[in-house]
Amino acid sequence: MPVTDDLADGAADDPPDSSGDAAISSIGVLAEGLRRRMFAFIRRARRPVTRDEAAASVGISRKLAAFHLDKLVDAGLLRAHYAAPEGNRKVGRRPKVYEPTGVQIRLSIPERRHELLADLLLDAVVTERDDETAAQAAMRAAYQRGRRLGDSERSRVRPGRLGAERGLTLCERMLEEHGFEPVREGPIRLTLHNCPFHPLAAQAPDLVCGMNHAFLTGYVEGLGVTAVEAVLAPRPGECCVELKQAAAD
Repeated sequence: MPVTDDLADGAADDPPDSSGDAAISSIGVLAEGLRRRMFAFIRRARRPVTRDEAAASVGISRKLAAFHLDKLVDAGLLRAHYAAPEGNRKVGRRPKVYEPTGVQIRLSIPERRHELLADLLLDAVVTERDDETAAQAAMRAAYQRGRRLGDSERSRVRPGRLGAERGLTLCERMLEEHGFEPVREGPIRLTLHNCPFHPLAAQAPDLVCGMNHAFLTGYVEGLGVTAVEAVLAPRPGECCVELKQAAAD
């Protein structure tokens, strides 16, 4: 059963490789009660909050409040800056103030990527052509997204010609980042022990599994790994796709 914590709302696009670790670290920081209450107070304020105000909100000293506020800043939950001068004020130190960063924290075990699925479906709706059905548009959008991701990774690592074993090794990183929980079943086969789109995949398997297959096919092709293919291989409780050495022509 997934366990999900949505602790901060707002739009933030954290890199996939850091979102899980960042979420765990942030939730750890918020485990302390006083800190969590101060964070909630600052979010509700809808304006920059001073240390004195944060301290008063939970009934602690300014010095102790500063310690907790710095922890929240280090975790990326708050940003700190000095308040703008008031009027023609020229003397006195401007107070340090704190406000939320707007980062969204989501932790799910096992990992889910429903936002990716929603984004692909939105892309399909917006770009649907007259000569395709809604399902075809969804498959196209998923393939194109995977293809762009693979192209980007190939440009970044410049791997040269890739055989099956090395190609699967490169694929593992993306699969891990996106929550597929890849497991190497021998040198030329990767099984995926988690479906990031569950339970939606169970509700509409033809659509969701088809999009998943298209996304991973696009990634492999964008990466330029002709020796590897993504194939549908449904297994109860796991991802419906696996990556393996491509069949010989």
